[in-house]
Amino acid sequence: MKRTSQKTCLLLTLIVSLVLSGCDDLQLNNPYSDSEAGQTVLYSSFTERPKHLDPAISYSANEYALIGQIYEPPFQYHYLKRPYTLEPLTAEKMPDISYFDAEGKQLSDKVDAENIAFTEYLITLQQGIKFQPHPAFAKDKQGNFLFHQLSQQQLDSINSLVDFKVADSREVTAEDYIYQIKRLAHPKIHSPVAELMKQHIVGLTEFSKQIAKKKLVNIASIPISGVEFVNQYQYRIRIKGKYPQFIYWLAMPFFSPMAWEADVFYSQQGLIDKNITLDWYPVGTGPYMLVENNPNRRMVLEKNPEFHPAYYPSEGEEGDRERGLLEDAGEKLPFIDKVVYILEKETIPYWNKFLQGYYDASGIASDSFDQAVQFTGQGGEELTPLMKGKGIQLQTAVATSTFYMGFNMLNPEVGGDSERARKLRRAIAIAMDYEEHIAIFMNGRGVSAQGVLPPGIYGYQTGQAGINPYVYDWGNGQAQRKSIEVAKQLMIEAGYAEGIDNKTGEALILYFDTAASGPDDRARLNWYRKQFEKLGIQLVIRATDYNRFQQKMRSGNAQIFIWGWNADYPDPENFFFLLYGGHGKVKYGGENAANYQNAEFDRLFEQMRNMENGSERLKIIRKMEAIVRYDAPWLFGLHPKNFSLYHSWYQNLKPNLMANNTMKYKRIDALKRVELRKKWNRPVFWPLIVLVIMFGAILIPAINAYRRRAKETMQ
Repeated sequence: MKRTSQKTCLLLTLIVSLVLSGCDDLQLNNPYSDSEAGQTVLYSSFTERPKHLDPAISYSANEYALIGQIYEPPFQYHYLKRPYTLEPLTAEKMPDISYFDAEGKQLSDKVDAENIAFTEYLITLQQGIKFQPHPAFAKDKQGNFLFHQLSQQQLDSINSLVDFKVADSREVTAEDYIYQIKRLAHPKIHSPVAELMKQHIVGLTEFSKQIAKKKLVNIASIPISGVEFVNQYQYRIRIKGKYPQFIYWLAMPFFSPMAWEADVFYSQQGLIDKNITLDWYPVGTGPYMLVENNPNRRMVLEKNPEFHPAYYPSEGEEGDRERGLLEDAGEKLPFIDKVVYILEKETIPYWNKFLQGYYDASGIASDSFDQAVQFTGQGGEELTPLMKGKGIQLQTAVATSTFYMGFNMLNPEVGGDSERARKLRRAIAIAMDYEEHIAIFMNGRGVSAQGVLPPGIYGYQTGQAGINPYVYDWGNGQAQRKSIEVAKQLMIEAGYAEGIDNKTGEALILYFDTAASGPDDRARLNWYRKQFEKLGIQLVIRATDYNRFQQKMRSGNAQIFIWGWNADYPDPENFFFLLYGGHGKVKYGGENAANYQNAEFDRLFEQMRNMENGSERLKIIRKMEAIVRYDAPWLFGLHPKNFSLYHSWYQNLKPNLMANNTMKYKRIDALKRVELRKKWNRPVFWPLIVLVIMFGAILIPAINAYRRRAKETMQ
């Protein structure tokens, strides 16, 4: 009896000792392999799989997060300099630009844009740049491609790209850049920029028609009149007229080199049937290559062993050196060996893992905002003590984006250029308190818009000179929204006193068309109603699915709507074209969703869009902003403000809203990460110990009682 109790106590003591012996270094909640613990691995996430990884097709932010690290166009945005500045990437230097008249005579650089019939860009490439290793380049000893004509027997053993055991590479040439331009115009590829590029690149329309007529797959031998092969490291692109913004397109993945071998390799039906395509497995020259693509679990980038020499910038803007952003100046890129993107559909699990150190960076969901950020008395933002205690870094940047409420200018009630409609639109603009909207629905993460251009775009104006005088006054050093009484007076002048139409004697009813109809949208839609109610206007929400909403916009049947635009490149043309009459959505199928048309605005736009930045262009931009503020086809809404959190071991961080290839500049201090993870994730064993002791306290008397009864029975 006594011996049994002693054994039980000994067993409990052993369990407690074993538990305590593992307390110091054990991370029971570590979701990653121990083999990655000390590696320079960046951990991030995705919520839905990228739809396209083919650079001719891809055109969304979640896709660019991947392909921006894999593909390299000729030019890129300097990582540190502001305003955003282009520099060579795979090109040896910036392009040589020449201008010509209609007869082919070369013109001076100072000639007026209207006299320029053609602009030529001569691009000179760096030598020695190679594609990543890939089976498309593999050859046998006789120089024949190993995998361009796969047999059924070979296909039976292949389920993903890793099943090919042989890979090779080759040097990139000018022909690879030309080949990609041809792919943009191929009817079967459906590039989203095909029609736009046909407007600019000479001969692209004719090339597209030719290959469509011949139903060609192999396009390498078919020329484009406006794209010329000069030599192995030079090619020339001729565009119509003068279009200075074309250089920005040459910094986008659309113009990255594409190997014809990859196109031929992926065109095999047996591989297409197994979803082994260029849309799934990219072939680029960038610092990283996609080695795992499992959208139901994770996607992995690893260093490209054939990546050409590239170095961290040695200069930036004022303050970069003090912030430690030039400590790696001149160091060879990239710094991170591996990037792991893990599927995370819910924000709360992601947030918790970030706080535990298992993700290196995080945005801030609305539910977690108060836990992470607090506002100062001056309206600024800072991290909470919890975040500061973990050494977390906060970075904010106003996005080069705009969200606006648009009025359909073809609509007889809210559109047109009558003073009645114009004053109605201005009254609504004053009543829509976007400062309140930003505070309630965005945790303060936004800036009220004063015009068409967002911060970071040439021509954007700050201070008193930059306010919209029809909606704001300037006071106490900041823009202040006009009072609702001013809006009500405009309603009276427009003939809608207290929301009653003086022509019909009936209440004014306006219609808001939207594709937002989910439970999370109801509060926002109710808020819109209340803003209109301030003026006595009844706002009817017409919610529908996105396809139906798009159809309404194309046909001009919407009255009031919400729309947004993210910058493709840092030029005012990329925003003002949203109001250019020639881009009207109903008449031309363009991006002018408000169907706004003002002859003077259109004239100024046509003059401004082809100008170089300078004082003359700035004067025109100011005039264009003034016209749009006066006419009010948009209710200028807001520019979102991005809030990002980074752990202390994540370095070389600077927001760059134009570049999509910034991973190569960033650094991870893996040893510091391991130390802090251990500190933050020490197992808490005392509840288990208490349970063991409680269990023992119950078990021992029970055993004793059992033994006692058994002994009494035996007697």
